[in-house]
Parts: sequence; C-alpha cells; structure tokens
Amino acid sequence: MEARVIKTAVYLLTTLLLASCKSYYIPVASFNEQMRDIDSVELRTVNTRGPMGDIVSYKTYPIDFIKCVDKNDNPTELKNSPSIEIRFTEKNNMRTVFYFDQIYIKDSTVIGDGSRFIYYRKAIPINNIKLIEVQDGHKNFKYVNEKQ
Repeated sequence: MEARVIKTAVYLLTTLLLASCKSYYIPVASFNEQMRDIDSVELRTVNTRGPMGDIVSYKTYPIDFIKCVDKNDNPTELKNSPSIEIRFTEKNNMRTVFYFDQIYIKDSTVIGDGSRFIYYRKAIPINNIKLIEVQDGHKNFKYVNEKQ
C-alpha cells in the first residue's frame, strides 16, 4: 500500500513538472531573422535577481518576446525573462543549453553562457544547428529595475 502511494506521488510530480515546462521551437531561419539586425550597439543592460537575492547586471539583446511555434506548428510568442532557456541540437545530435538572454551572435556563431553561477561559455556555428527549442525553466530569476 505504501509503495503504491509513493509511486502515485512520483507519477503526479513528474507529470506536473513536464507539463509546467512546455517546450516551443524556433525554426533556424526564424532564429536568424530575429537576431540578424541586432548589433552590439543596441544591447541593453539588465539587472537580474537570483534565487539567493543576489543582483547581477549584464548586457542582452532588446528582445521582449521570442517568436516561436508549438508542437503543432502554431505560431506563438514567449515573453522573454531570465529564466528562459534555449536548447540547440547540432547535426551530430549534441545538445547545448543556454539562457536565452545570455546568447549573442558573432560571425555566424551562437555564443552563450550555460550557467548563471560559473563561467561556462560555448560557441556553436549556426550552420551546424538542426533544432532550436526554447522553454521557461521556471527558475527563480527575475528582472529588477536597478542594481541595489
């Protein structure tokens, strides 16, 4: 009886977690179009409060909404936030996850940070990307108005 209750609780928790992290897709051509006309002069400074209350400032693209599609190919817009994660699947099936607001394009290469706590920078040639997924990881990062 007790094992059945635990199994049911684990099942419900797993279902809840999977349902709360809905994935969207950005076609590579759409990704290129959304990022193409932004250069480093147009970056804006944002302040992000982390789960421990720490506030960090960094520059990011001035994108308020991310144009993407759902699993049925219906267009939608996802509000940008510091908890948005973007996952690139390369042609060799290697996957890399970055925070969306910490990526930038330089010389046909996506460069990003995979962590907000340790320095983890990686570069991926755009021509090597076969799939782009984006989701709100619901991590406790929030934009705040000013650094305190």
